[in-house]
Amino acid sequence: MSLLNSVLKVFVGDKSKQDVKAIMPVVNKIKTFEAAIAALSNDALRAKTQEFKSTLAAACKSLEDRIAELYLEADSTEDIDRKEDIYLEIDGLRDDVYAKTQDVLDAILPEAFSVIKETAKRFVNNAQIEVTASTFDRELSGTKDYVTLNDEKAFWANSWDAAGKPITWDMVHYDVQLIGGVAMHQGKIAEMHTGEGKTLVATLPVYLNALTGKGVHLVTVNDYLAKRDSAWMAPIFQFHGLTIDCIDYHKPNSQERKNAYNSDITYGTNNEFGFDYLRDNMANTPDDLVQRAPHYAIVDEIDSVLIDDARTPLIISGPIPQGDRHEFMELKPKVEDIVSIQRKYLTTVLVEAKKLIASGDTKEGGFLLLRVFRGIPKNKALIKFLSEEGIKQLLQKTENFYMQDNNREMPKVDEELYYVIDEKNNQIELSDKGVEYLSGKDNPDFFVMPEIGMEISKIETQNLAAEKEAELKEELFREFGIKSERIHTLNQLLKAYALFEKDIQYVVMENKVMIVDEQTGRIMDGRRYSDGLHQAIEAKENVKIEAATQTFATVTLQNYFRMYRKLSGMTGTAITEAGEFWEIYKLDVIEIPTNRPIARDDREDLVYKTKREKYNAVIDEVTNLSKAGRPVLIGTTNVEISELLGKMLSIRKIPHNVLNAKLHKKEADIVAEAGQPGQVTIATNMAGRGTDIKLSEEVKAAGGLAIVGTERHDSRRVDRQLRGRAGRQGDPGSSQFYVSLEDNLMRLFGSERIAKMMDRMGLEEGEVIQHSMISKSIERAQKKVEENQFGVRKRLLEYDDVMNSQREVVYKRRYNALFGERLRVDLANMIYDTSEIITEGNKANNDYKNFEFELIRYFSMSAPVSADEFASKTTQEIAGTVYKTAFQHYLSKMERNAELAFPVIQNVYETQRDKFKRIVVPFTDGVKSLQVVTDLEKAYQTNGKQLVTDFEKNISLAIIDDAWKTHLRKMDELKQSVQLAVHEQKDPLLIYKFESFELFKAMIDQVNKDVISFLFKGEIPQETANTIQEAKSRRRENTQTSKENIPNLDERSAQSRAAGNTQRQPQTVETIVRDQPKIGRNDRVTIKHVMSGENKTVKYKQAEPLIAKGEWVIVNE
Repeated sequence: MSLLNSVLKVFVGDKSKQDVKAIMPVVNKIKTFEAAIAALSNDALRAKTQEFKSTLAAACKSLEDRIAELYLEADSTEDIDRKEDIYLEIDGLRDDVYAKTQDVLDAILPEAFSVIKETAKRFVNNAQIEVTASTFDRELSGTKDYVTLNDEKAFWANSWDAAGKPITWDMVHYDVQLIGGVAMHQGKIAEMHTGEGKTLVATLPVYLNALTGKGVHLVTVNDYLAKRDSAWMAPIFQFHGLTIDCIDYHKPNSQERKNAYNSDITYGTNNEFGFDYLRDNMANTPDDLVQRAPHYAIVDEIDSVLIDDARTPLIISGPIPQGDRHEFMELKPKVEDIVSIQRKYLTTVLVEAKKLIASGDTKEGGFLLLRVFRGIPKNKALIKFLSEEGIKQLLQKTENFYMQDNNREMPKVDEELYYVIDEKNNQIELSDKGVEYLSGKDNPDFFVMPEIGMEISKIETQNLAAEKEAELKEELFREFGIKSERIHTLNQLLKAYALFEKDIQYVVMENKVMIVDEQTGRIMDGRRYSDGLHQAIEAKENVKIEAATQTFATVTLQNYFRMYRKLSGMTGTAITEAGEFWEIYKLDVIEIPTNRPIARDDREDLVYKTKREKYNAVIDEVTNLSKAGRPVLIGTTNVEISELLGKMLSIRKIPHNVLNAKLHKKEADIVAEAGQPGQVTIATNMAGRGTDIKLSEEVKAAGGLAIVGTERHDSRRVDRQLRGRAGRQGDPGSSQFYVSLEDNLMRLFGSERIAKMMDRMGLEEGEVIQHSMISKSIERAQKKVEENQFGVRKRLLEYDDVMNSQREVVYKRRYNALFGERLRVDLANMIYDTSEIITEGNKANNDYKNFEFELIRYFSMSAPVSADEFASKTTQEIAGTVYKTAFQHYLSKMERNAELAFPVIQNVYETQRDKFKRIVVPFTDGVKSLQVVTDLEKAYQTNGKQLVTDFEKNISLAIIDDAWKTHLRKMDELKQSVQLAVHEQKDPLLIYKFESFELFKAMIDQVNKDVISFLFKGEIPQETANTIQEAKSRRRENTQTSKENIPNLDERSAQSRAAGNTQRQPQTVETIVRDQPKIGRNDRVTIKHVMSGENKTVKYKQAEPLIAKGEWVIVNE
């Protein structure tokens, strides 16, 4: 492959050089502005920002004016078709505005970059910068100590606090950083080596794109970096009047977080950006929204965010009925028993295999060895035995024999096993013997799934009464469900015991199982394994088993970041995943040259036969390096190894620090000490990203930082991140990886040639080999893993793409309902779709009577066509007639509702408007009821039309949310069930796409019918002003929100708004327009559930809290 690449470079050229060559003209143009910009006064330098903004505004003025005109026309017209055309035209103009903006930004880029570079230079050269004080300066001086005022002057200091660390600005952009800035503005990934100043590079495209006022998001991998970088870079932006904030400082749904998103520049972690998107799409009033439309994002450590984190979707979930019921604890003893029995059995088999192989019987010995390997592949005795001469070759030869002809002979190997482990694919399968053992003699069918089709056929052939037959079928389905869940629970428990190891994949802290990210080594707080696996691990570790939850909203980071108009990123290790970045995100990776040549000595890997030899060699090397006065960073792949090496160093009395997921709170202190002479730091992958180890001149003279890797990671990027800690900005340093044939990567994906070579060389214990061929072989093994992981991520994305297309439809409808401006168009489409469905279904059956019935049921109107017309006209003609009649009927009905409510609204407004801000008006369709909150003043000014609009918003949101939540649960169940299609030689993804489309179509049709039915039947109970009782204020802080109910919009949003209120608000009082007199606390009343229609009679004091939540309403007997 390397030869092919060399040949291609001769004919095609080096891509990285071509990329840099294409950007260099822009960099040269930036330099032409430097002298003129340097000659400007401080005030003139700051005035450049307003000049840029004016240029952008002037370029887009005609388009923005046209958009404003169209909005006015949309508000004034009642023609639904015209409204729809207007909104489509507005969307097209928005795209034109974006394109025009990008053209202007490209034009002003050289001068804008020069402005930021000059600003950085002035902060370096001046302890204080004097400027004429602006209003923004005066506001900042009240909260930031680096801005001080003296009469009409403001003084900007070049020292400030960056998230608890005092800093003095000392950075000016290099030419190579200008290249990186241009690449990111162009929507590409800038790959820059450690120490090349990615944080500073980002200031260039961030400033330029923030000039649009649409918002720039800078995304980091953790909150420490988000808080540090936002505070570190803030004065550079604020000096030019741009606002900057970090969302991780503020609570979700708070006004402070909303303000952060409204800033010109917003820093934050990838998870918080994604979760805020989901929360916004669960909001119930426009005031609850915190995010603006996604415009431009720069992702720091983009490979970590968009590659590694992309495997785990972001989920907002809630409790499900009986979610705390499970069989984990009941099945746990059985699983522990079967794991123990298999381990004991295979331990003796391994001993027997060793004897047979030693005596020369490689056929039977290899057979038994393969059986052990398929049953306990992680067994340490087995791993050690496989590192002996010729043993791994024997295993591979035997495995190849039994795998031939599509695994035809493999059942002979597995027949004595209780379960089989496929370590490469992280899968486990229970054998027939295992099922039989677990079921026991008393209940042999304990785990046997009934064959549904056959059993139903048996029931139907018995000629039973209809009721008895239905009862037996129901019992059959119930048994199928129980056993299906039981088998799933058992498989997850087996996985937990056989494949997941404490202190490697997870740690137990504070009586909780917490996942450790295999790429970064950090604890993934709040993340849980899906599909019951986390509960299984909790059962295994004897900690509290959390209740099962149901998905309320979900998105993958892949699909979240693909929503941005423009996306770019920066990292030190993207080139190995360049293909994936292009295929999924259409992001090109550009390798940015280093400012100074890299002086680090990257040595070939040292390969040992066993882990014990390897760790001894590591400790010897670290001891020598430390005594030589060089700081040493030891990289490990998991917590367990970091602790083992820590103990070995303690025995040698070598002072050291350990940094892993258990000790993450000490990270900043440990990293600060890591560059001291002779300092030894043992770290998991946590020390890879965002960790800057600075060296003194003494250390540089001794040879710089020494990187010692104790194992090759599955991903080359992680190894490159570890190497990158040394050799920053031309510093000396070295990196050396130690590998053994017992390492996971070598066991699972290592080349057979390495094992053969070591066998032929007859290496003794403790001997080592080191050669470029070995290093390349290891790299090929890593590529195999990367290809496998890419397949997993791509598959996940393919599943989420199905969900994403549905999510976009639902969230667009929610957004239109939330703001109301396009809601009437959506409602018109719902009426048309429902008209078409009713017409098509009945026309196909030629059933005019049912046609009439359905029109009355959904539209509350008689048929606009006669029976003869129904028979003679086409489906499209009838549907069109039904739509026009229904829509006019709806408009007149809404006018009547407004006229009916207006006298009450007028009375309250004219007599008590100083007391009431909002009123609550009940609507009912005769079965369900909904309390609609409306603004009293707006309702009065529009003669009650605002009330009708709020009624449409409320019912649309309530029904969409309830249907979407149910649909997500069905999609979760579908995703699990389609995996069984593999056994029928079918592609689960194709079945998932087909079935999910049918589910979604059914959901949309039902939503349309439910919304239309309620809107057409919805009435305001007859009301007179003298029935209004004294208003009672609602205490917001006691409001409970639940996505399972249909409370009114004000109640559902009160709690999230209250979380952000830091100032005392003037108290407003709400009134409920009642249709009955006041009720005593002990009077018995009948209440009805708003969704289910269930009635029950209780005392009013018991009903009061249910009514307050909006779940139930009082009905008249």
